[in-house]
Amino acid sequence: MQDSSAEAAMKRLDILGAISEEPDRLTRQFAGEAMQRAHDEVAEWMRQAGMVVRHDHIGNLRGRYESDTAGTHTLIIGSHLDTVRDAGRYDGPLGVMVGIAAVHRLHDLEKRLPFAIEVVAFADEEGLRFSSTYLGSRAMAGTFDRADLDRTDAEGTTMAEAIATFGGDPSRIGEDAWQGGTLLGYVEVHIEQGPVLERLGVPLGVVTAIAGQARYEITYTGEAGHAGTVPMRGRRDALAAAAEFVLAVERDAESHDGVVATVGQLSVYPGASNVIPGEVALSLDLRHPNEAIRVESTRRILERAREIAARRGVTTRTEQLSDHSSVPCSPRLLALLAKAVEAGGMTPELLPSGAGHDGVPMSALTDVAMLFVRCKGGISHNPAESVTTEDVSVSINVLSRFLELLAKA
Repeated sequence: MQDSSAEAAMKRLDILGAISEEPDRLTRQFAGEAMQRAHDEVAEWMRQAGMVVRHDHIGNLRGRYESDTAGTHTLIIGSHLDTVRDAGRYDGPLGVMVGIAAVHRLHDLEKRLPFAIEVVAFADEEGLRFSSTYLGSRAMAGTFDRADLDRTDAEGTTMAEAIATFGGDPSRIGEDAWQGGTLLGYVEVHIEQGPVLERLGVPLGVVTAIAGQARYEITYTGEAGHAGTVPMRGRRDALAAAAEFVLAVERDAESHDGVVATVGQLSVYPGASNVIPGEVALSLDLRHPNEAIRVESTRRILERAREIAARRGVTTRTEQLSDHSSVPCSPRLLALLAKAVEAGGMTPELLPSGAGHDGVPMSALTDVAMLFVRCKGGISHNPAESVTTEDVSVSINVLSRFLELLAKA
């Protein structure tokens, strides 16, 4: 028998997938006209599920389903509605739709729990418009940086101007920080964005931690020279040093379980076919869910960069662009999610998240937990993102059982 709540969620995801600021691909940026249309749809779905709906000043859409007693605790269920450019339709919105579906089941049964539920569609997680991620969840967690309001988009619009146009008040974003009393935690349902669950042949995974992430720009400086007249011995080729480093990064990550490291950008100067490269700048992105391992891996790889430079007679300069600590999921909430999975006749698969999520800033506010949903081929940030109605049904069932278990805890 088909699950009507899962079918409804999939239809809603199709509707949201057609709401874009570009006619030929899905792109929905923070505080834009397409986001407003998405909010109009989602707000109505929240109301149908019995929630009281409001917008806060940063632009989060918040639906609240009250408890059966006054002045009790609150559980937040959330994810984001913004996208990357040329996106798939499930990264972010799936979690919002699953949250609404679970609350709608309670509403249909005319049932209230001993805690309130707030379903939050965060305003910006991807950072596409202003290159500043987690705007919505940082505002709720009370860690929003007001300096971000001066950032400008490609058209020269400041973030403050965009927020005001969207209906918010940039001067009152501080009021968006959680003020609703004691929180039981934050739970997010999200596509895995990787191939692990598909390889295991299971629909869901319980997340153990969100990986910490470090980003660097590494520059090798050698000496440019004529490609035909400078002998191979004695060259100070910056690109050769960079190439060795790229392979060293790959080898190091492969030899240490759970480490993922990527060089995704290379900039070669002067960049001519008949000139020995004199300078190369490259990126390094390194992640691991265990903070101690991540820090040690970063130290080891950066030391390798210096060793390569010294041996090849070039210099190296390292600039740290960002550093985010890993976020362990709450053992209490993780155990309840695992129990909810087991109650459905499945073995809970535990796995870390290599990607960042709104749970990262929300961890400064409350305990966090995440449930991953299998996605075809592990493909994400791509129009080919795909989940099945059956897996979405399982995720709604697990989240609903989790709410019941939390009510008895």
